[in-house]
Amino acid sequence: MKLLTLSVVLTGVLLSTSSNLYAASLEYVFYDKEGIAGTETITTSGDKLDGKLQLGWNNRRINLKESFTLGKHHVPTAIHIQGISPFGAPVDEKYQFSNGLAQWSSTDENGNAKSSTPQFYVPKNTTLAIQSQLVKALQAAPEKSIQLLPQGVARLETLDEQTLTQGEEKITVYLQGISGLSFTPQLAWYDKDGNLFAEDDGGWFAILRKGWDKSHLDQLKERQIKAADVYLQDLSAKHTHTSNTPILITNVDIVDVELGELRKSQFVLVENGKITRISNTPLKIPGITQIDGQGKTLMPGLWDMHGHLSLSDGVLNMAAGVINVRDIGNVHENVMRIEEEFETGRVIGGKIYRAGFMDRDSENAMRMGKTAKSLKDAMDIVDWYSEQGYQQIKTYSSMEPEWMAPLAKHIHEKGLRLSGHIPAFMTAEEAVDAGFDEIHHINMLFLNFMGSIDTRKKLRFTEVGEHAHELDLDSPEVSAFLDKLAAKGTVVDSTTTIFSSMLSREPGKLDPEYADIADHLPVNVRRQFIGAELDVKPEHRDDYDLSAKALLDMVLKLHEHKVKMVAGTDGLPGLTLIRELELYSKAGIPNADVLRTATITPAQVVGADNLSGSISVGKNADLVLLDGNPLEDISALRRTALVIEGQNLYRPDELYQAVGIKPFHESMPFKLNGATDVAIQ
Repeated sequence: MKLLTLSVVLTGVLLSTSSNLYAASLEYVFYDKEGIAGTETITTSGDKLDGKLQLGWNNRRINLKESFTLGKHHVPTAIHIQGISPFGAPVDEKYQFSNGLAQWSSTDENGNAKSSTPQFYVPKNTTLAIQSQLVKALQAAPEKSIQLLPQGVARLETLDEQTLTQGEEKITVYLQGISGLSFTPQLAWYDKDGNLFAEDDGGWFAILRKGWDKSHLDQLKERQIKAADVYLQDLSAKHTHTSNTPILITNVDIVDVELGELRKSQFVLVENGKITRISNTPLKIPGITQIDGQGKTLMPGLWDMHGHLSLSDGVLNMAAGVINVRDIGNVHENVMRIEEEFETGRVIGGKIYRAGFMDRDSENAMRMGKTAKSLKDAMDIVDWYSEQGYQQIKTYSSMEPEWMAPLAKHIHEKGLRLSGHIPAFMTAEEAVDAGFDEIHHINMLFLNFMGSIDTRKKLRFTEVGEHAHELDLDSPEVSAFLDKLAAKGTVVDSTTTIFSSMLSREPGKLDPEYADIADHLPVNVRRQFIGAELDVKPEHRDDYDLSAKALLDMVLKLHEHKVKMVAGTDGLPGLTLIRELELYSKAGIPNADVLRTATITPAQVVGADNLSGSISVGKNADLVLLDGNPLEDISALRRTALVIEGQNLYRPDELYQAVGIKPFHESMPFKLNGATDVAIQ
């Protein structure tokens, strides 16, 4: 479900589009991979503009109405956006500029700023119409740059152009990149007047101006993707430090994740991307890349077992020491392209393990992978994913319960694993008995004891928020269920952070799960972590807080009952994984066991423990150098000093700076190929 990352992706889509002051009406169509997912209609009259956005997927629904007034240089002087956000939280956001004073207010933010020159206010709940005006304002601004409110600077760059024809109509559109809003530039196609025409990055949604055939998206998507790839390829070329000689890490303390111990003062040799020697006595090899590990801790590269990757995620993951990712559901063409870019080294990113995504066709279906109308369809989809080299099948909430046992049998006959959301009106225990090898999301464990729940709807969140704390985790029923999971070897991918976040977030307050990193993030990314996601009524606030604590209690119970756990994010890449591990530690799990959930255990689950998951001779050199010992302080994982992937070395502070994040720790210098110390840039 990827709550956080989906919010960021959707914001990126909405931050990549525009409308036109001079057109009486413009309408845009949002497409998912199987049909129409929503629309936005924009109407204008003089300097007044009104818009209506309706967009839905799975159990999320966005309904926003907007009105704003335009001033000089296409900069809005008044904005009002109201409606409902994806998970149901109300939206009511206002902005006003008058007599040199800008003021804004919403359920989440309040602020003001004096200004004698135009500054563009970017609403937290942005729309296509708002972004159109930013494009126009940037086109009119000196050097195509403009100051933003509440903070920041946006810049516009034209990257490509294409002429399209449809019958007697002909239009030339321009690929524009807007930087300053997120980690990487937001790309979309605009006409010569700055009006949005289309946007398609190969992900979950595409946007096209109504009246133009969807076939036009194909060629535009290809060119847009190419431009985005070039940006990330350039970033990779600049920040990937490749050693052409062996790599020697000297005098370093090694985290042995299998034994849960720290091995002091070791010497580790890497040759051709593999660990070839580990010694407790010095190794003297001249003319190679040497890293002084004195006072540092070396641990295996981390695994994220619940990703929904975009190409730019590789930078965020690598900076955090996440080298292996299981993509648990994606558009096939998208994940295959990402895998190729990562494997060839053209773009920064580690190894990907793919799970094929499936749901049953329904109004609540998640149309991200493939949808089935019958059990035979579902089996045919499994066959297709198997032929494409997927290792696992993930099913979603609309699946028919009676399909699951025969489908699981078919999946296992193909040599694949079965995981997923628990289908609506089915319990987690029934799913495990039917053949589930893994359960995604900790809410599904609580819902197991809440009767027949339609998990296609927001009830899978709200019922947990209101009632999870009422469940007696020491009861015979809970103990028996957890013991069954352990006995069957059922894996739990709890993604605890995103649920703790969802239950804890309140209007106007910073999400406590991201409090430690929020001030490091670009301002318009940070704003996405302020405010509520769910519409929690005051009478339930205490229930939600108690249920957030119950999530951690359940995590500890999983550990106590020896249920196999793997760490995953379903959120902001890299940084969320570290928070996930911090929550496991906070719950009371010993740090050695916490580290296993993101190292050796995931490697075992995907069958790659002969290649990764621990620091051993013969394994891939997936290594993270830390300032601190995570066996004693799990937050030491944030203090990455260097990341090694095979023969490639990465300085996390460089990578973070490249995407607008304030670094968490200074990276260390090293001698590349026997040269002098490479200075930090």
